Parts: sequence; structure tokens; C-alpha cells
Amino acid sequence: MADTLTLLAPSGSASTVPLEEAPDFARPANGLRSRVAYAAAHVAPIAWADNTPGTAARIDWDATLAFRRSVYSWGLGVADAMDTAQRNMGIDTVAVRELIARSAEVAREEGGSVAVGVNTDDLDAGSASLSQIVDAYKGQLHHAEEHGAVPVIMASRHLAHAAQSADDYVRVYRQVLDAAAAPVVLHWLGTAFDPQLAGYFGSSEWTDAADTLIEIIAADPAKVAGVKMSLLDAEAEVAVRERLPEGVRMFTGDDYNYVGLIGGADVPQATQPARSEGTARTHSDALLGAFAAIAPVASAAIQALDAGDPDRFHALLQPTEALSRQIFAAPTFYYKTGVAFLAWLNGHQPAFQMIGGLHSARSLPHLSEIVRLANASRALEKPDLAAERWHALLRLNGVDA
Repeated sequence: MADTLTLLAPSGSASTVPLEEAPDFARPANGLRSRVAYAAAHVAPIAWADNTPGTAARIDWDATLAFRRSVYSWGLGVADAMDTAQRNMGIDTVAVRELIARSAEVAREEGGSVAVGVNTDDLDAGSASLSQIVDAYKGQLHHAEEHGAVPVIMASRHLAHAAQSADDYVRVYRQVLDAAAAPVVLHWLGTAFDPQLAGYFGSSEWTDAADTLIEIIAADPAKVAGVKMSLLDAEAEVAVRERLPEGVRMFTGDDYNYVGLIGGADVPQATQPARSEGTARTHSDALLGAFAAIAPVASAAIQALDAGDPDRFHALLQPTEALSRQIFAAPTFYYKTGVAFLAWLNGHQPAFQMIGGLHSARSLPHLSEIVRLANASRALEKPDLAAERWHALLRLNGVDA
């Protein structure tokens, strides 16, 4: 059993730190109450499949679905078939449909909540008309509804390319919302996650784009369960959150600033931009890729809020923010590599492999810093296994560990 972790600096020099003991977090007996929280889950490929870029995804269903069962066991919901699952970065539309069907079945078996991405990525790359975009959205929307999942209307690359004005976004979204049988979540993804979404909702200025989003929601608030906002800008999120109609949740997708946004007024130590006088909006709920990397810690922190202990919430979750910032470091769209890496270290998949070969998208020193921060923030679920796997990876790459 290891008692130290070997770390690798960008210079190539090695050092060691003590390996922390396994965390003793308890799973919630009756779910989580004070916040609605989804972990945006990744997919594990078959390790010996052809995972080169552009090939059809071959998913290790046993590992992929077992990971979702683990998330449910901690009281969190699962957000599936979204960008964390390599949507628009390797997973093809045939695999997406199967992932949604299988994940929804697991949710029913586990009594968990699953939200799934609805996009337009079954259209050919490049140009599409607004009517084709609406039809593509509707087709995926109905597939999600047929399987009993909460639809998340993802930001569409096709719409970003085709829309000529904010009015085009309003028309497309109103038609899609009119077709929804139950409330959906609207998805606002910033360019750090996908540069092809520049100018989404009709403007490169978030304040103007927010006006369009609020106009879309205000036309029929009963059709919108919430907004998943991922601009990595806490001030923008709080400003939009305050404008949402009653009953529409803000699901933070801010993997840099989630502690203050989720903690809100309940957690004085968790700083966030000041709220307007008289507003009842005191916190965001969560739909985070980061929570897929730290599910047990996230669960323990929200359980602390449930128990009326905001200090413990902050003490548990604040250290994970540095880990998340490392995972989501620029270029941010490669964050999926860090999520899969931690899943491997924690024993949730048999190999450090990703669809499209994206496990190669981060350097060894970058991964080393993830190891250091995960160890420090109690995100290594099985420290001995994590050390064994990490040291083996180092040795494979010529580093003495």
C-alpha cells in the first residue's frame, strides 16, 4: 500500500506528497433536499476498440452504466448525453440515442432523475435551415420524452450558424417549446466550452443575449423547468438568475465558481456577486461536469446543507473548486479528459481511454496536478487504487514512481 504520491512538474522533475486516507462519506438515506443537483456523466469506451478520431463510438456499457448507478447512490441526478459525454466531440448520434435509452432505464431502476441532451447534431455538419433545425430538435425531444427523461435543449451549433438575429432564436425556441410535452431545461453554453457557439442567443454580449433568453422563457414559463448556464461568469449567472420567472430554476454549469453559486445566502463564506435588494433568489441548483468528478464530496456537502451545517458545506466543497479549475483549464473543451481520468483512478472504468482518443488531450504534468488536487480535496475514493494506477501510468511514460 502506497503512503505517498509521486507528482510530475512541467519541467519533468518528480516530487512526492503524502497520500491522504480514504474519505468516510456516507451515502444519503433519503436523497438530497436542499439543492437539486445533477452530475453530467461521461462515457467509457471499450478499451480495445478503435477509438481513433472520426470512428463510430464503441461504448463499454457495463462501466458507463455502473458509473451512473454510483452517482445515483450518492443522491445526485444524472445529466446524460451532454457535452461531458463527448457530444459534438466524438460520440455519434446512433450512440447518443442508445445512451439515452440505456441511461433512462438505469434511472428507473435506481429511482433517480435523469436529464438528457436534446440537440441538432443528427443534421449534417455545416448549413441547415431554421425549419430543419426545429425538426431536428423536435425529433430528439420526442426521443427523450419517450424514455421518460427530462429534456435539456442544448445550444445548437447549427442554430448559431444559421440565425441572423435574436428573433431567429426566439422563433426556433418557441416552436421547440410548443412541441414539448413537459417542462424542459434550456442550455446556455459559453465559447470556452465550444467556440462554435459564439454569439448564441443573438449577441456576443451576455447582457443582450440574456434579454433574448428571458424573452423566450417569458412567452411560456410553464414549459421551462430551468436554465443550465455555463458561461464561467458568476456575475452573469446571478444577474440572469434574478430575472427568471417564479418556478424556473437556475442550474449552475459554472465549474469555476460553483461553491458560492450553490451555497448562496446559506453559506456566508462562499462569496458571490451581490444580489439585488428584495430578490428571493438566494442560490443556484447544479448541473455540473465537475460533479461527475467529485460525486461523493458533492453529496456530502449538500447533505451538510440539508442538516443545517453551512460551514461543513463550505469546508468540504471549497477545496474541490481548485481541482475543478484544473480539470476545466484552457482549452476548456478538453475538460472531459480530466473527468475520465479521475473515473479511472477511482475504479469506475478499467482503462484510461476515451472515444476519439481524447485521453491524449492533456499532458502528464496537467494530470499530475489533478492527482495532487484530488488527493488534497478528498476526491480520491480509493486512494491506494488511485496511487497504483497513477504510478503505473508514470512508469509507462518513463517516470520513476
